[in-house]
Amino acid sequence: MKTLMPALPQRALLRHGARIAAALALALAASACARLAAVDSNALWKIVDLRCVPSQQATGTPGQCTFVDLNKRYAILKDIVGRSQHLLIPTDRITGIESPLVLAPHAQDYWVDAWDSRTYVEKTVKRSLPDNQLSLEINSQYRRSQNQLHIHIDCMRADISEALARHAKDSPDEWRWETLDGNRYRIMRVSSLAGADNPFRIVARDNQGAAAMAMQTILVTGAGPSADKDGWLIVNSGIDVDNGSGSAEGLQDHACRVANAP
Repeated sequence: MKTLMPALPQRALLRHGARIAAALALALAASACARLAAVDSNALWKIVDLRCVPSQQATGTPGQCTFVDLNKRYAILKDIVGRSQHLLIPTDRITGIESPLVLAPHAQDYWVDAWDSRTYVEKTVKRSLPDNQLSLEINSQYRRSQNQLHIHIDCMRADISEALARHAKDSPDEWRWETLDGNRYRIMRVSSLAGADNPFRIVARDNQGAAAMAMQTILVTGAGPSADKDGWLIVNSGIDVDNGSGSAEGLQDHACRVANAP
């Protein structure tokens, strides 16, 4: 003989059904975004422009994004790849590092905004990290899957942080060459990420024009535990450099193993 479960009141059934529907909607949205990103090079732009910004404007909440700043015109989105990786994405249509818009006279200092947003990485791993264990990165036009500018915000690989430590006291505003993970990069210590020290502007000094900038990759990390005191390191390479690279993303650690260190 079957044991019958007691009947739920109608209101409880409705609430239960609503919770199931909401959970299914979230799951479908997540899987849809994953599929979208895999096949559509404009996926990030569509998420920000069609979902996050309208939600922020209508409800004051960022929708699918983690954060939207309508005044500074950027969004922060948790990447589907990795434990703690977040992306800064402009809310204006900007294709990538090669766009002249990143060098316009009154362009937003996206690197400053991305650096300030490293706190989302720390919130995800539930601990504070020294600035030389955190990083920002942008890929070249030829090493990216998305045609909307996005800066990767995540942890650094421990071995790369150790290799870069020798540059912590470099004289500012001078390039020095280093081999990291088998590729050649040049490294400059700066005291700011804004204005003339904006990494886009620094790299563009000797990579003038969209074609030259399209080949560049940039990574930014703290020169020491406190970037406010120690400054930042700009790490740059290009596919036109002997043993160069169009992506520095491999220097990041999307598993954020440094957060597990004692």
